[in-house]
Amino acid sequence: MWWSFFKALKRGEHRVAPSTWVAAAAAVVYAVSPIDLIPELVLGPLGFGDDLGVWSILGVLLLREHHRWHRRLTAPAPA
Repeated sequence: MWWSFFKALKRGEHRVAPSTWVAAAAAVVYAVSPIDLIPELVLGPLGFGDDLGVWSILGVLLLREHHRWHRRLTAPAPA
Protein backbone atom coordinates (compact mmCIF):
# COMPACT_ATOMS: atom_id res chain seq x y z
CA MET A 1 0.00 0.00 0.00
CA TRP A 2 2.90 2.38 0.69
CA TRP A 3 4.28 1.86 -2.79
CA SER A 4 0.93 2.95 -4.28
CA PHE A 5 0.96 5.98 -1.99
CA PHE A 6 4.38 7.08 -3.20
CA LYS A 7 3.34 6.51 -6.83
CA ALA A 8 0.23 8.66 -6.23
CA LEU A 9 2.47 11.40 -4.83
CA LYS A 10 4.74 11.21 -7.86
CA ARG A 11 1.81 11.37 -10.29
CA GLY A 12 0.28 14.31 -8.39
CA GLU A 13 -2.86 12.41 -7.41
CA HIS A 14 -2.40 13.35 -3.76
CA ARG A 15 -1.32 16.74 -2.47
CA VAL A 16 0.81 16.65 0.66
CA ALA A 17 0.20 19.25 3.36
CA PRO A 18 2.79 22.03 3.40
CA SER A 19 3.66 21.22 7.03
CA THR A 20 4.76 17.75 5.94
CA TRP A 21 7.05 19.19 3.25
CA VAL A 22 8.55 21.63 5.76
CA ALA A 23 9.10 18.84 8.30
CA ALA A 24 10.70 16.61 5.65
CA ALA A 25 13.07 19.37 4.57
CA ALA A 26 13.90 20.22 8.18
CA ALA A 27 14.58 16.56 9.04
CA VAL A 28 16.94 16.12 6.11
CA VAL A 29 18.78 19.39 6.80
CA TYR A 30 19.04 18.55 10.50
CA ALA A 31 20.33 15.04 9.76
CA VAL A 32 23.12 16.20 7.46
CA SER A 33 23.94 19.37 9.38
CA PRO A 34 27.13 19.37 11.46
CA ILE A 35 25.33 21.46 14.10
CA ASP A 36 23.39 19.35 16.57
CA LEU A 37 21.11 20.41 19.41
CA ILE A 38 22.43 17.62 21.62
CA PRO A 39 25.82 16.47 20.26
CA GLU A 40 26.53 12.75 20.25
CA LEU A 41 30.22 13.33 20.94
CA VAL A 42 29.44 15.00 24.26
CA LEU A 43 26.43 13.03 25.50
CA GLY A 44 26.85 9.74 23.67
CA PRO A 45 23.67 7.76 22.99
CA LEU A 46 21.53 10.48 24.58
CA GLY A 47 22.55 12.73 21.72
CA PHE A 48 20.67 10.52 19.28
CA GLY A 49 17.44 11.42 21.09
CA ASP A 50 17.00 14.72 19.30
CA ASP A 51 17.68 13.05 15.94
CA LEU A 52 15.13 10.36 16.74
CA GLY A 53 12.63 13.04 17.74
CA VAL A 54 12.98 14.89 14.44
CA TRP A 55 12.59 11.69 12.42
CA SER A 56 9.65 10.59 14.60
CA ILE A 57 7.80 13.81 13.87
CA LEU A 58 8.42 13.29 10.17
CA GLY A 59 7.17 9.70 10.45
CA VAL A 60 3.96 10.79 12.16
CA LEU A 61 3.30 13.43 9.51
CA LEU A 62 3.98 10.95 6.72
CA LEU A 63 1.64 8.43 8.34
CA ARG A 64 -1.03 11.15 8.58
CA GLU A 65 -0.69 11.85 4.87
CA HIS A 66 -0.93 8.14 4.08
CA HIS A 67 -4.15 7.89 6.11
CA ARG A 68 -5.61 10.94 4.33
CA TRP A 69 -4.81 9.35 0.97
CA HIS A 70 -6.23 5.98 1.97
CA ARG A 71 -9.45 7.53 3.31
CA ARG A 72 -9.91 9.37 0.03
CA LEU A 73 -9.50 6.10 -1.88
CA THR A 74 -12.00 4.20 0.25
CA ALA A 75 -14.57 7.01 0.49
CA PRO A 76 -17.79 6.37 -1.40
CA ALA A 77 -18.08 8.26 -4.66
CA PRO A 78 -20.42 11.26 -4.50
CA ALA A 79 -23.74 10.65 -6.20
